[in-house]
Amino acid sequence: MLLQARRVLTQTLPRYNSKSPQTFVELLGSTHGLHDNVTKSKLFNPNETSGKVITCNAAIIRGPKQPFLMETIRVDPPKKMEVRIKILYTSICQTDLSAWKGENEAQQAFPRILGHEAVGLVESVGEGVTDVKAGDHVIPIFNGECGHCSYCKTKTSNLCQTYRVNPFKSVMEHDGKCRFSTKDGEPIFHFLNTSTFTEYTVLDSACVVKIDPNAPLKKMTLLSCGISTGMGAAWNTANVQPGSSVAIFGLGTVGLAASEGARARGASKIIGVDTNPEKFNKAKAMGMAGFVNPKDGSKPVHQGNDWWGVDYSIECVGDLKLLREAFLSTHDGWGKTVMVGIYPTPEMLPLHPMELFDGRSIIGTIFGDFKGKSQLPELAEACMNGVVNLDGFITHELLFEKINDAFKLLSDGKALRCLLHV
Repeated sequence: MLLQARRVLTQTLPRYNSKSPQTFVELLGSTHGLHDNVTKSKLFNPNETSGKVITCNAAIIRGPKQPFLMETIRVDPPKKMEVRIKILYTSICQTDLSAWKGENEAQQAFPRILGHEAVGLVESVGEGVTDVKAGDHVIPIFNGECGHCSYCKTKTSNLCQTYRVNPFKSVMEHDGKCRFSTKDGEPIFHFLNTSTFTEYTVLDSACVVKIDPNAPLKKMTLLSCGISTGMGAAWNTANVQPGSSVAIFGLGTVGLAASEGARARGASKIIGVDTNPEKFNKAKAMGMAGFVNPKDGSKPVHQGNDWWGVDYSIECVGDLKLLREAFLSTHDGWGKTVMVGIYPTPEMLPLHPMELFDGRSIIGTIFGDFKGKSQLPELAEACMNGVVNLDGFITHELLFEKINDAFKLLSDGKALRCLLHV
């Protein structure tokens, strides 16, 4: 269950040129929480753009491992139950890195606009959209929630029948077409229901979450994927209890978010496991107490440490050997392992069915089992109130046109999250 919190953060509106048109001033009035150095140039006059094709810049990938190209593109108006968003900030996730590398050939589609972690403003909405309007602060989510299907109505799943995450999907749901195109009319494919490496994007309304206008925009970017996935793995999927012990396998953004989630839930011992010891100082600064480098010992992790027998383990790497270690590191009788990483195909679970008879359990999670539209605003409030500490997750900030440098930082393991100013 999410922790409720009162709104305690207030921000004032930066001063802008009094020569701005009245419609622009009214838009500013509806977005009084803008801060984090959001400048006037990032905003727009909806009277000039609504219902029209927008020409803007986007980072396009035209093949696996090819450099991102900053191109001028055309973004169509939103159709029925769609929303067009002005992206303010976007960040890079390991999933983006995997897609850029083209690791799954069946999921490739080019040219394409990647990106799925961002925050922005609603520019305009299509027919039938009533829950957001122009000027609202929003987060795009890759795992949508329509609110009407049998999946959305159940409390036991955060999947949606139509708008759940689908890495094979590259067009809009309404008509099976793209909303992006080059100046010459070439279609540009979508990515994970979001496509945020662009100044403007179009999403299904089921994949747009309205947030408190006072929320700090840069940090809210992280809720689109990494933080929500890690936090939710601890809060919702594992349901970490006060006084329990937790082992986190993989200390990237998702792993550290899982650690933060376990801390907020009152875990008494949180152990970090990673083969890169440079990550330990960062994890220690964020509250993690003990660390294990699997390369340091001759025995498997679950045999060579006195903390064997944790109540929960969370595997955030997507490595099957590490997943087995995470499973065997939990206590027999009640230990629970949560799978968060993206695992290679066609490999199968590295477990024998009889091993489940010892009382250990294992389960996977998408988006930390958060229902995006209905529950993410509460997580945002928890972050605003300090229940969840997001300080330290954004390690680098670059201009949008430096996106290739940002990908190198992540690929080299030098960044948790690199925030791009769009």
